[in-house]
Amino acid sequence: MNGADKQGKILRFAHNFMPGLEVFTHYDRSWLRSDLGAGLSVAAIALPVGIAYADLAGVPAVFGMYSAIFPLLAYALFGSSRQLMTGPDAATCIIVAASLGPLAGGDPGRYLALMVVLTLMTGILYVAAGYARLGFIANSLSLPILTGYLNGIALVSFTSGVLTAKSFARRNRYEIDANQELIAFGACNIASGLAQGFPVTGADSRTAVNNAMGGKTQLVGVVAAGSMLLVLFFLTQPLGYVPTAALAAVIMVSAVGLFDFAELRSLYEISHRELLLSAGTTLGVLILGVLPGVLLAVALSLFWLLTVVSRPQDGVLGRVKGIKGFHNIADFPEATTIPGLILYRFEANLVFFNTDYFRDRVRAVIAASETPVEWVVIDASSINVVDVTSLHKIDELREELAAQGIVLATARVKRNLWKFFNRDWGVKRRELYAKYRFDTIKSAVRAFNNRASEGVSPEPDSSRVELRSGETLD
Repeated sequence: MNGADKQGKILRFAHNFMPGLEVFTHYDRSWLRSDLGAGLSVAAIALPVGIAYADLAGVPAVFGMYSAIFPLLAYALFGSSRQLMTGPDAATCIIVAASLGPLAGGDPGRYLALMVVLTLMTGILYVAAGYARLGFIANSLSLPILTGYLNGIALVSFTSGVLTAKSFARRNRYEIDANQELIAFGACNIASGLAQGFPVTGADSRTAVNNAMGGKTQLVGVVAAGSMLLVLFFLTQPLGYVPTAALAAVIMVSAVGLFDFAELRSLYEISHRELLLSAGTTLGVLILGVLPGVLLAVALSLFWLLTVVSRPQDGVLGRVKGIKGFHNIADFPEATTIPGLILYRFEANLVFFNTDYFRDRVRAVIAASETPVEWVVIDASSINVVDVTSLHKIDELREELAAQGIVLATARVKRNLWKFFNRDWGVKRRELYAKYRFDTIKSAVRAFNNRASEGVSPEPDSSRVELRSGETLD
């Protein structure tokens, strides 16, 4: 490898590791005016906010300025969002105060040391989560839960920051990398910790100001940080005369802004159940405290997820005159079914917590049939994952139906699911499963219609259209 190739490789690595470098390397000068204006506007807001949040966190004002300045510089290099501004927020400061206050025992020096350690640990965990590809966690909390937590105190920093970045990226029609955002938040917190600041995250209000002022790139953060550094060097004395009442007003305005009344009204109009989840999270934070509220929010999100996934949509399929394919008879009451044949679609993955529901639903549709059932064909087009527990349950269901003279067949099974039958466990079942496995619903129906004269014929339907691995469209 010659010198030029080696240098190019290093540059590519640097650009991937620090997306901001790519932006600054190919910076469009026409953006400069907008970025400068947005940066100064962000600085004008971030400066009093940083001082106010320092008071909220229980540390001297200068540390609030450190927390507002240096994370902006770190994010400008490591962040993938062009609009997101980082810095302290009310939720983080309250969590810091609630967590470290009892540990410090009233000793300001000990409190400050614990805060620095906490900030550095937060940064390291962020970076580790980014490299572990845990960005998907940002989407693991449902909107009602997030709203409830915000109304109680605020959402925990990392999820809030990523969601804010995604929101503004969507508005400006570009994509962000959630895992890179975690790395960027880690770099921000490490920078804040090294400067004796406190934990930071995405700052919603400052991000909104940046977007409203037409900020184009991460240069906005650099301009804002530079402006605040000038104030820190030359105007610290006048800042000492800012009255406590003014700082309290800043905090109160920020806290009020956390309440999302519009979203609550939307939840009331759309789903009373989700409104109750949101209200439960709010009460949990208010009654149990901030940190238990975080755990409660996660628990309620998991509960909500399991509730939805364990009782997924399903339906019996039939033909609709004038429309190709097979469709849910619940959506098309005029649809017709084939006597003796049930085409059943399960709209979710088959895993241990919903496999009993799947079995009960198959039994239910058989019992509800107006004619004696001979075949049940499972449309597996929506099933991407099947665990071992479900495989055993399907075996039991197959044997149960066979005792009643009913054939259990499958159609449109994803190819990745057949990995189970390439192992010793599945060899004995391969022939049985393959006998009643069809590439399309159409071929399954044809085999059913020809069952008396020709027997089962699970040959592939040459007319099918491949959508992706193992999925076909009738």
